[in-house]
Amino acid sequence: MHDPFSSRNRYRSTMGHAGLVGFRLTEQETDLHIQAVSDLSVAARKTLLRLRQEIREYISSYPEFSTNLTPWNENPGTSTLIQSMANASRLAEVGPMASVAGAIAEAVGRKLLRRSSRIIVENGGDLFACSDLPLTIGLYAGDTPFSGKIAMQIPPPVDGMGICTSSGTLGHSISFGRADAAVVMGPDTALADALATSMANQIHKPEDIDTLIKKAAERQGITAMVLVKGDRLAAYGKVKLLRMGS
Repeated sequence: MHDPFSSRNRYRSTMGHAGLVGFRLTEQETDLHIQAVSDLSVAARKTLLRLRQEIREYISSYPEFSTNLTPWNENPGTSTLIQSMANASRLAEVGPMASVAGAIAEAVGRKLLRRSSRIIVENGGDLFACSDLPLTIGLYAGDTPFSGKIAMQIPPPVDGMGICTSSGTLGHSISFGRADAAVVMGPDTALADALATSMANQIHKPEDIDTLIKKAAERQGITAMVLVKGDRLAAYGKVKLLRMGS
């Protein structure tokens, strides 16, 4: 059995960014690892509590928002967070909660950018990053030959970028596929999160990743993508694959 918490700790250990201070923030189901120019945990917690309250209040009015597995049409007057999740749901053709980790990561990160010129927020394997330096992030994909041996290097995300991962063999998230890892990178973290879920849902055998990679350019919101199933890995877009430690 895979240990998702052990995988998360290994993943976080590869995320060090020069000159930044790392701190952890937890609130019920949410577990954030944040890197900034200083410890901004007080401001981050205040933002996180507000975002979680927005989600709770919306679900109290529309309970199906938390369980629906199909695209969601948001109701008038909803918050920016709920709107971003609904938009991601429609574009990726998945349920709205498929984007919640990415949506929260970006919302917290954008708020902290007022106090820190560089930010990395990781939420359950989904990242929002804004930096003038390239990022190198380890790839963890279960028991595949690439897990812990390959790193993904992306150009400086100066305007902010989402780097989100979904898997049908790791963790507790709902997946209808058997992908070992589906990593999607794009300017909208909620959408990247939802698209990662969508891609993972469509992978059942190694050959499936080739079809998805060929169609990646047609999908709105994808800057780069890395898919892994078994002994097969395929990449698209602005991402460079490196050996870990190189």
